[in-house]
Amino acid sequence: MHRILTISSLTKRFGSLLAVRDFSLTLDKGDVVGVFGANGAGKTTLIRMIIGLTKPTSGEFTIATGCRIGYMSQSFSLVGTLTVMENFEFYGALYNLPRQEFIDQRDRFITHFKMEEYLNVRTDRLPAGRKQLLAFSISRLHSPTLLLLDEPTSGLDLLNRKRLWEAVREAAEEGIAIMVSTHYLDEAYYCDKIAMMERGAIKAYGDPIDLANKAGGNLINLFLEEK
Repeated sequence: MHRILTISSLTKRFGSLLAVRDFSLTLDKGDVVGVFGANGAGKTTLIRMIIGLTKPTSGEFTIATGCRIGYMSQSFSLVGTLTVMENFEFYGALYNLPRQEFIDQRDRFITHFKMEEYLNVRTDRLPAGRKQLLAFSISRLHSPTLLLLDEPTSGLDLLNRKRLWEAVREAAEEGIAIMVSTHYLDEAYYCDKIAMMERGAIKAYGDPIDLANKAGGNLINLFLEEK
């Protein structure tokens, strides 16, 4: 077991609003932890604290020494005036990837997500779903140790949701530790562990199959029980 991320009693207040409350969990190499909850549950704030974009009010987290971080936000960190291929080139240079490693990674994602016909299209003219798949690919381009994905499948059709989750599981098999936020409960079964959030706090945590069994076979019952 190789611990990548430890979160201890992480809390964030925005004035009188308690966005994240006493959140604790650990993430090991090759683990996929899903953070589930409705809009406003605190998922994005949690990830923004870990990535360093939002300062916690209290609590702490530690990331393994030398850890490379990949991050996909809901707003996508893409250069709209560049084509798909140019975005790959831009981020490959930003990450200072060796040329052959960059080519191998780039071509891998182009093939997996069927991007061939979009390579010379400006990113700001791509369909929303295609931007999403490109943003995921960029977040993985440098083979991070820790990958943080904020609602990566929101708005994707079923086929591309499946393709993205296949890529997530493949990343986990390569040893990448992954935290992914989503509100699609059917995606829980792609995760090794899930944390179900309500009003900023964890209401249930564990193996998705075990949690579903305890909730009468349906994870939605966990949310209904907590209302």
